[in-house]
Amino acid sequence: MSANEDSNAYWSANVRLILISLVIWALVSFGFGIILRPLLSGISVGGTDLGFWFAQQGSILVFLALIFFYAWRMNQLDKEHGVDEE
Repeated sequence: MSANEDSNAYWSANVRLILISLVIWALVSFGFGIILRPLLSGISVGGTDLGFWFAQQGSILVFLALIFFYAWRMNQLDKEHGVDEE
């Protein structure tokens, strides 16, 4: 594989990871917290409905999990493509 093909594969994997993370974030924050909130209002979590929980706490927790997942996965991609910092 040439350097240009390897570079394209690396950036393709990077952009795919970013897009997947953004879709998950948008689904949780906008989808569950705003759009689907009326459907989730009958489910109780911690004394409040699930839609409110996603809007106030769930989206933040998912966002933090996405940050750690992205960092872990990018370290793997860096090692796979030989651009790690080690």
